[in-house]
Amino acid sequence: MKLEILHELNTERAARRAVILVTDTESGEQRLVKAKDFAKDPLGAELDKQLRIGKSASVEAGGKKLFLNVYAPTAKLVIVGAVHISQALAPLARSLGYDVTVVDPRTAFASPERFPDVPLVAEWPDTALPLLNVDAYTAFVAVTHDPKIDDPALLHAFERNCFYIGALGSRKTHAKRGDRLRAQGAKEADIARIHAPIGLAIGAVSPSEIAVSIMAEITAVLRLPPKEKEEAA
Repeated sequence: MKLEILHELNTERAARRAVILVTDTESGEQRLVKAKDFAKDPLGAELDKQLRIGKSASVEAGGKKLFLNVYAPTAKLVIVGAVHISQALAPLARSLGYDVTVVDPRTAFASPERFPDVPLVAEWPDTALPLLNVDAYTAFVAVTHDPKIDDPALLHAFERNCFYIGALGSRKTHAKRGDRLRAQGAKEADIARIHAPIGLAIGAVSPSEIAVSIMAEITAVLRLPPKEKEEAA
């Protein structure tokens, strides 16, 4: 690998921006393609597919054999609310490779005894979230049922363009939430991004089942192409 390519690769990875290194397996020629440039690249469809599934692969294009080496940031999950669902969701997400953080200013809930081995931030969202570097590779879940906690957290998720945003509550509860968020300057497009009621409709009842439905929905948003995402919703 040429030094300039290595330098650019390291810069993009440090900034948590996805890239794919394209290598001609016969000539050894290499080029780096940033995720924001996929649409205009001749290999755009293949690059998008491999990034979406998070795996490197060999492909053939234009009579050449190419290897696509995928460099994607580790996905994060920020859970706002140290509730029973979160106790099941955090270890499940960690088992799937997510970096998980739980945020809740209520120290009676956000305790190491209830969340062993999970990073906890017992602060209000306005204080906690800016320090977590929430970004486009972050799934964001708000489950406190307390507007004083969930609403500012959701506004932060909108601002940071999280790839998944979900919030606990019925459709009636979500309608009221939407009114509150609009009053605080949220756009309709932002509110439309919230998955609420949260999780895939699998008939989940217990906290553990709801956690499974949430992770299934997050996985669908992360991995499926747009058309299949709509069918899974």
